[in-house]
Amino acid sequence: MNDSLIAKVRNVIAEYFGIDADRLTNEARLRDDLGADWLDRLELMIAIEDQVAGIEIDDVVVDQIDTVGDLMHVIESIDNGRANAVVGDGMAQR
Repeated sequence: MNDSLIAKVRNVIAEYFGIDADRLTNEARLRDDLGADWLDRLELMIAIEDQVAGIEIDDVVVDQIDTVGDLMHVIESIDNGRANAVVGDGMAQR
């Protein structure tokens, strides 16, 4: 994934949660560390889709995203043309 896409996504996440993008790590858990419930995560994905061209995240995948790193893997797979990425014990492609 290119650096500008990573920066853009991190900025959207940081803005949504009202934190500094530099404080976001791939290990940050959306629920435990950032306090995001299911609706927060869904709204975050919508914000990403609205602000990052070509990114569309399936609602089923949203529920499987636990960390910022998981989200980056999903976006990377979409960016690489594998839109059916799934998060589990690692990234898998259907």
